[in-house]
Amino acid sequence: QVQLVESGGGLVQPGGSLRLSCVVSGRDLSDFIMGWFRQAPGKEREFTAAINWSGYNRYYEESVKGRFTISRDNAKNTVWLHMSSLRPEDTAVYYCAAKTGNTGLVTMEAEYSYWGLGTKVTVSS
Repeated sequence: QVQLVESGGGLVQPGGSLRLSCVVSGRDLSDFIMGWFRQAPGKEREFTAAINWSGYNRYYEESVKGRFTISRDNAKNTVWLHMSSLRPEDTAVYYCAAKTGNTGLVTMEAEYSYWGLGTKVTVSS
């Protein structure tokens, strides 16, 4: 059984940084393309970032480019989302997700088979 567990969320001031972690168990991380999605209060869940098996290819939603960095360590079965220059509009529940196969768009929720329960990030002074 594949499980994804996120951690690292919390309250941070605007301009601050946080690093989210996602630990995958039940299968090797190298089996998956990994993504981060977020859902702000009252809004639909949206794509944030994704990384391919090797870590060579990374994808970002436009508003987080240059501020967020996705990375992975397959040996540790862990994916990270390092977030800096945080803004109030980054407030959301952040979800880690795992996608098998190399077809389909990494930005599409429906492409991901496994999801964590989320970790809440609040950006506020």
